[in-house]
Amino acid sequence: MTLPETTKIGFIGTGVMGKSMARQLMKSKYPLHIYSRTKEKAKELIKEGAIWEESVAALVAKCRIVFTIVGFPTDVEDVYLGDGGILNNISSGGYVIDMTTSQPQLAVKISAEAEKKGVSALDAPVSGGDTGARNGQLSIMVGGEEKAYETILPLFLLMGTNIVYQGPAGSGQHTKMCNQIVIAAGMMGVCEALAYAGHAGLDVETVLKSIESGAAGSWSLSNLGPRMIGGDFEPGFYVKHFIKDMIIASESAKSMNLETPGLDLAKSLYEKLAEQGSSDDGTQALFKIYGGK
Repeated sequence: MTLPETTKIGFIGTGVMGKSMARQLMKSKYPLHIYSRTKEKAKELIKEGAIWEESVAALVAKCRIVFTIVGFPTDVEDVYLGDGGILNNISSGGYVIDMTTSQPQLAVKISAEAEKKGVSALDAPVSGGDTGARNGQLSIMVGGEEKAYETILPLFLLMGTNIVYQGPAGSGQHTKMCNQIVIAAGMMGVCEALAYAGHAGLDVETVLKSIESGAAGSWSLSNLGPRMIGGDFEPGFYVKHFIKDMIIASESAKSMNLETPGLDLAKSLYEKLAEQGSSDDGTQALFKIYGGK
């Protein structure tokens, strides 16, 4: 299905990831309306031509397609199901796409409520961090109706290069949990390897050059390893949000009677890191636990 020329796009949530994702959508021919709880975070986008709306309700009253990327499942529930939220204000025939990493069961609930109102809902969490968002190279994992996915695909392609339809509502979120489980264990490996290199008296940057393109290679090693070495713990993805993701993954696994010892260990280490005051650091700050500067 081709979107009408009069289509207006809405984007709610202009944080570290959302700002760059919204900027990619501004490359489409459709006007972009934005809302964030903190207007200050949207100032750059407004200067670049995005249209600011004063509330969620005001935004969805004007927009046929609404993307969201907020913080926690409670935020998702409020934005979608609250009195002033999306589904109580959007017109029939619209599309809502939640790109927050959230609970699979909440995605199913939102989809069911959207269907009652004649609205198509997709859960489409992303991976690729701040770098992927800035470069329009995210991986996007999509759950919901396949016809809705096909309609929104041209917009997904502005934000990502690996867009995969996973299945019915909740499937995108379940896939993101798989992604986060891999990252959780992998981040421990990256930190331990670089700490080992340092303790062995090796030049850590030279070690990284050797191992990042071999069998040990990973996105975390290549993109976050250099930040760890340089003591750069600025957030591309917040520690507090990664803990949230790991809690969701752990709870989902337990509901399926699945043991996840690697995930559980990583979660405990990140919780320790947060207790030390690093909740607002990037996930690479786990290196601090291993004695990183």
